[in-house]
Amino acid sequence: MAAKTILMLVGDFVEDYEAMVPLQMLQMVGHKVHTVCPDKQPGDRVRTAIHDFEGDQTYSEKPGHLFAINTDFSLVDPARYDALVIPGGRAPEYLRLNPRVIEIVRHFAAADKPIASVCHGQQILAAAGVLDGKRCTAYPAVRPDVERAGALWCEVNETFSNAYTDGRLVTAPAWPAHPEWMRKFLEVLGTRIET
Repeated sequence: MAAKTILMLVGDFVEDYEAMVPLQMLQMVGHKVHTVCPDKQPGDRVRTAIHDFEGDQTYSEKPGHLFAINTDFSLVDPARYDALVIPGGRAPEYLRLNPRVIEIVRHFAAADKPIASVCHGQQILAAAGVLDGKRCTAYPAVRPDVERAGALWCEVNETFSNAYTDGRLVTAPAWPAHPEWMRKFLEVLGTRIET
């Protein structure tokens, strides 16, 4: 398996598990992951939030860890990357307002490169206009954004542990889906794990 170079878009209050766990899983199998955030430099950090499902009408939020940025956002050339990862949390809500973020996402979609997006990350995909006709899922509160962007909504199961693949796009509703979401993303990347 040839190692891939993967771009991960994060921002302050990205969901902790949705950034940390995919980063570590992708590195574990040999891929290189460049973490970037607008207006941040290598060595800077973003704050994360931990969202949990505790029986309330929506998720709860607690402070997470500091997540390291290892690449300069302003120097990103999306043509040099094999794939894109978009974690959820609150960061996508404002990252989608950044024209350069939208331009980067559109590059990956137009070039038919693998994209993995989870939870509220699909807000960025919707804002970029790359979901039309795609089967996908997201956190249920993002469903209106996804459908208005022309996507075909795929149901979220009761444990938020499912994921969907449509071509080179892999989406999931929340961090409980990491095993299925990352397994499907690794398949799209062509990563083989011997058991």
